[in-house]
Amino acid sequence: MGEPVVVGEEVWKVYGAGDTEVNALQGLTVEIQRGEMVAVMGPSGCGKTTFLNCFSGLDAISRGRVLIGGVDVHAMPDAKRSEFRAKRTGFVFQAYNLLPVLSAVENVEMPLLISGSGAKDARRQASEILNQLGLGDRLGHRPSELSGGQQQRVSLARALVSHPAIVWADEPTGNLDDEGSRQVTTLLRKLNRDYGQTMVVVTHDAEVAAGCDRTLKMRDGRFIS
Repeated sequence: MGEPVVVGEEVWKVYGAGDTEVNALQGLTVEIQRGEMVAVMGPSGCGKTTFLNCFSGLDAISRGRVLIGGVDVHAMPDAKRSEFRAKRTGFVFQAYNLLPVLSAVENVEMPLLISGSGAKDARRQASEILNQLGLGDRLGHRPSELSGGQQQRVSLARALVSHPAIVWADEPTGNLDDEGSRQVTTLLRKLNRDYGQTMVVVTHDAEVAAGCDRTLKMRDGRFIS
C-alpha cells in the first residue's frame, strides 16, 4: 500500500451533444493504491461500467486525466493504448469471454502469445496459473466442458497470467450461482492477499464488496462516498 497504481483527475465522460448530452461520468477524482482491492457499487445506470471502461483505457474520456503506473493512458494514440492495456492490465467480465474452440490452457496463454512470448514459455505460464487456481486437471477442457465457476477461474487466470499492474473486474460473479459466486469471491481475495494484486471490482453483490478493502459508491456518474 502507499503507492497509487491508478490516479483519476476530474474525469468526465459525455455522450451526445446539446439537448441529447448525457454526462455519464462527472468529474471523478480518485486514487487506487498498489495492492488495494476496491469495490465499485451503485444502482444500474449510475456509471459503474463506464467508470471501468474509461479508467482502464477501453473507452476514451471527454476530459480529465487517468494515470496507470504513472502513465497518462489517454494521452497515447489508440494503438499504443491497446498495447499498454495488453501488457499492464487484466480484465475479468461477467460473460467470461472465453473462446469456445480453445481449451482452458489455450485461452489463458493467448495474451502471452499476442504480446510476443514464445509458445513453450506461454504454455508453461498458463499451466502454472491454472494449477494455482485449482484447474490443473482441466487444462485441456473447452469452456462448454467446464462449470460457470470453473470458466470464471479460467477468465481470472487469463487476466492474471501477464502479471498486470491492475485487474479490472466487471460483475465477475453476475452469472454464477451462490456457490460459484462464493468460490470466485474467495479466490479474488486470496489472489489479492497472496500476490498483492491490485483489483477494481464493479459489483452489485454486497458479499463481494464486503471482502474488499473499501467501496466506492456511485450515483449519477459521481462518487457519493
